[in-house]
Amino acid sequence: MDKLKNNTNTEKNVELRRDVTVWGSFMWGFADVGANVCVALGLVIAATQGVAPLAFALAGIVYIMIGLAYTELASAYPVAGGGQYFALRGLGDFWGFVSGAALLLDYTIDIALFAVACAGYINFFFPYIQQFKITIGPFVNINPLWCLESVVLIGFLIWLNIRGVRESSFLNEMFGVIEILSESALIIMGFVFAWKPEFFIHQWAKEIPTMHNFMYGSSLAIISFVGLESISQAAQETRRPATIIPRTSITLIFSVFIFAIAFSTLGLGMLPWQTIAAHEGDPLAVLGTAIPYIGYIAGPFAAILSAIMLLISANTGVMGASRLTFCMSQFKLIPSWFNKIHQIFRTPARTIVIFSTVGILETVLAFLTPRAMDTLANMYAFGATLGYTLVFISLIKLRFSDPYTPRPYKMPLNIKIKYKKNTIEIPILGIIGMCGVAIILVEVILTHEIGRIAGPAWVLLCFIFYVWYRMKSGQPVFKSAKKDWESEQKEVLKSAEEFDLLEQYEYALLERDKTEGKKDEAK
Repeated sequence: MDKLKNNTNTEKNVELRRDVTVWGSFMWGFADVGANVCVALGLVIAATQGVAPLAFALAGIVYIMIGLAYTELASAYPVAGGGQYFALRGLGDFWGFVSGAALLLDYTIDIALFAVACAGYINFFFPYIQQFKITIGPFVNINPLWCLESVVLIGFLIWLNIRGVRESSFLNEMFGVIEILSESALIIMGFVFAWKPEFFIHQWAKEIPTMHNFMYGSSLAIISFVGLESISQAAQETRRPATIIPRTSITLIFSVFIFAIAFSTLGLGMLPWQTIAAHEGDPLAVLGTAIPYIGYIAGPFAAILSAIMLLISANTGVMGASRLTFCMSQFKLIPSWFNKIHQIFRTPARTIVIFSTVGILETVLAFLTPRAMDTLANMYAFGATLGYTLVFISLIKLRFSDPYTPRPYKMPLNIKIKYKKNTIEIPILGIIGMCGVAIILVEVILTHEIGRIAGPAWVLLCFIFYVWYRMKSGQPVFKSAKKDWESEQKEVLKSAEEFDLLEQYEYALLERDKTEGKKDEAK
């Protein structure tokens, strides 16, 4: 049985099994991002009105640079943990924990938001449930039936993920072809039969949002592109990740960007933005219904398709949260209790149950507000933008601190400089992307009334837990515990069966040691 070495102590932990294929890796990301468009389309159009495609485009450009950064890092460091692991390697324990806390917020909300949205699309066929409202004390117009549906869906996903990543990944792969072909067909049929360019131009020119609303909408648009984190989370369970991850990530980047721009442009050329905004819970079903000749079929079909996509995205959230905390516990950022593997299914069952339960709690609390989906979406962007900012900083830092690790893929547009007698390539797109994500983070803080309070509060609560644990275990709070990253990297490459990269890495370290040895002899 393969073992994953924990470099913070002498214990050995069972490694997550590598069962994710090329298609499975792609669908982990596409399922998450594709479902995000189903949710974000109505929310973004409600805020940005006639210029929604511009909001999606600006967020999409930043997303492309985020995607390229993740592609480089995930293929170089194919370990469960994603952005949290990259921040840990590049910036140390404290910032690794902060990144993990931010991304964990996103994953738990991912579970809640997309389970709620999935149930909403299912209720397209059961309008009584969707319209059911009661008042309980101070809580007015709440929908306990919709809430119950969402909780049941999360419970099903808990069971599925405990069974194993092969079964969980199969759910993504099984519907993958149907999703992509169906979305493409909906876009093509919409443009052929219903899109009016003059109506699109009219809304673009006349329906202009306020600057505050555009900032709010463009910051919401970034959630349409959250999904690459999922691919990196599955890196430790992906076969030959150095080869697979660049292929799947780059394909995902551009396919999702095209879908997001296409849907927003299609919608504003078919219907008034007010109509789409009024149906922010099921915008794709509304678009499908509005297509002449086939609307009576396209509307229900879009609802079914969206429900499947959203269920898969919630499934991705369960998987991501469990793998993220699995990685954090291995490096003593949280107690080792979290990294225990189920003896039969070899999955992190404890973290699956705990953080999916957090998603259930968030779901119930959201339904105590008048607009559950808006409440959840309001917090969603904070964790993503904070985590992505730290990823870009880590990318740049690792170019300097770890030039010896082979990078099967590098972000384009680099400037070579000499640093400590090493040739370092400074990523220009990485710097631009970091600035872009930082701007969106500022937009979130300025315009998200719930997110700017709940997001930092979550990170603060996690930090208090981190301080308690580190002090209890005798570790530094703001400094990093000593780790043998070179041995860690060798184990990672060996486990991934990337033997060519392992040979390159060992040769680079040998050359470094020879150079340093000559310096010592000269002294």
